[in-house]
Amino acid sequence: MNESDHQQPEEPTSFEDAFTRLESVVRRLESGQMSLDQSTALFEEGMQLAKACTEMLNGAELKIKRLQQGLVEQLNLVSED
Repeated sequence: MNESDHQQPEEPTSFEDAFTRLESVVRRLESGQMSLDQSTALFEEGMQLAKACTEMLNGAELKIKRLQQGLVEQLNLVSED
């Protein structure tokens, strides 16, 4: 392994960035062209990216639910007047 194999990957800045990187990791793993150590490190990175994607999706879902609830509450206030 070379020195770049030991560097921590950058944290993704957006869902799209994380998902694109995750897709790349999957393609590289599926190619079967890496050593066991490289594959293991790449798998670990993929798991971290998958976790980041899940957290971002959960955060977006929560935000949408809160916005929907706020709209429902506003509509209820308007209809009572």
